[in-house]
Amino acid sequence: MSHDQNLEPEHAVTDRTERSWVSRLGPGLVTGAADDDPSGIGTYSQAGARFGLTLLWTLLLTYPLMVAIQMTSARIGRVTGKGLASNMRAFGPKWLVVLLVLLLAVANTINIAADLAAMGAAIHLLVPGPEHLYVVAIGVFSALLQISLPYESYARFLKWLTLVLFAYVAVAFVVPVDWVKIAVSLVWPRAQLSGEYLTSVVAVLGTTISPYLFFWQASQEVEEMRSKPGERPLRWVSSFRAYRQIDRITADTWIGMAVSNGVGFFIMLTAAATLYAHHVKIQTSADAARALEPVAGHLAAYVFAAGIVGTGLLALPVLAGSAAYGAAGAFRWRSSLSLHLTLAREFYAVIVVAILGGTAITFFHLDPVKALYWSAVVNGLAAVPVMVVVMLMGTNRRLMGTNRRLMGRFAITGLLKAGGWIATVFMALAAAGMFIPG
Repeated sequence: MSHDQNLEPEHAVTDRTERSWVSRLGPGLVTGAADDDPSGIGTYSQAGARFGLTLLWTLLLTYPLMVAIQMTSARIGRVTGKGLASNMRAFGPKWLVVLLVLLLAVANTINIAADLAAMGAAIHLLVPGPEHLYVVAIGVFSALLQISLPYESYARFLKWLTLVLFAYVAVAFVVPVDWVKIAVSLVWPRAQLSGEYLTSVVAVLGTTISPYLFFWQASQEVEEMRSKPGERPLRWVSSFRAYRQIDRITADTWIGMAVSNGVGFFIMLTAAATLYAHHVKIQTSADAARALEPVAGHLAAYVFAAGIVGTGLLALPVLAGSAAYGAAGAFRWRSSLSLHLTLAREFYAVIVVAILGGTAITFFHLDPVKALYWSAVVNGLAAVPVMVVVMLMGTNRRLMGTNRRLMGRFAITGLLKAGGWIATVFMALAAAGMFIPG
């Protein structure tokens, strides 16, 4: 048996091309950019238009919590050299791994459907025609793109489209905004103990702290390791080299999540200052686009559509790819976006099924605006059990009678451990609170 045959699926292929982390987006930044997908834009816009400034505190709170759980996921991938699902397989019983991966796949497929519906509606704003035709075209195009080209090859171009999201930042400095009132709402929010309000909290949390982001960043750390000759999992290298990588992961994650939450904050603030202030409810994509009129004028629809389509094309591979990484880890398939189709048929099959499944869902009279919101709620509910297992693995806990301690001397401790568990408990409480009547 060859050396490669003894390795885990994540170790089976190595890309020998040396790449500089500085010259491209790191896993944390890629993850942060993908987090502001159409679902995020739609959820933040609806939260601001519906509740004004009273939900801004969620983005201030979720920033350190999001960093904690993402950094834990990234460290698990880099320390072990395997993705989350592969580690879950070594950590607990197979039924648990399959259940969590199935939960991830369902949540991701619903999210893909919502994103595709939003992208179709955004294009329809500019080019009248059948939205379903646009959805099918985008879905097929995205699937073919992932099969035929490495994600990085086109992500570096698509990411420029996401710059239009900074138009939301510009709006906040153009329209009248009471910054003192905003500061007060951040530290003393007028929260409501109602099912409707708490459902919106779950939606914001779900679009910010999503399970697909955990799987994606961990897998991208594995891809990053494999792309560099001589690199090995951190548990097999000297402490000096290992902690240099951990410092890189720390900075990368803080910056990536700052971009994600910062953009989300201004989307919600802009919707509050423009739509909520004028009692405009978001019923259609055109309503959401009106938030950009103070800076884009009659081009607001074009700017909005560019943001939705650009972030959607960036996010679809992350959503489908994270589901594929999860399934590959659970069933020991070869997995890498740099592999040719013939070498990872099962991996790419999951990507195609997730995207085409999401495309099919859009034909069931899916309201794009409502779908964006409720896909975020689904993510918030699905995140809780995944976060529990991630934190147990990251802190070297045993599960179901196993004796494996996955992280060794790199176990999560201190503030990072506290932040991860606080994030998990907060997500669980918010998910339970949404069922409060009224």
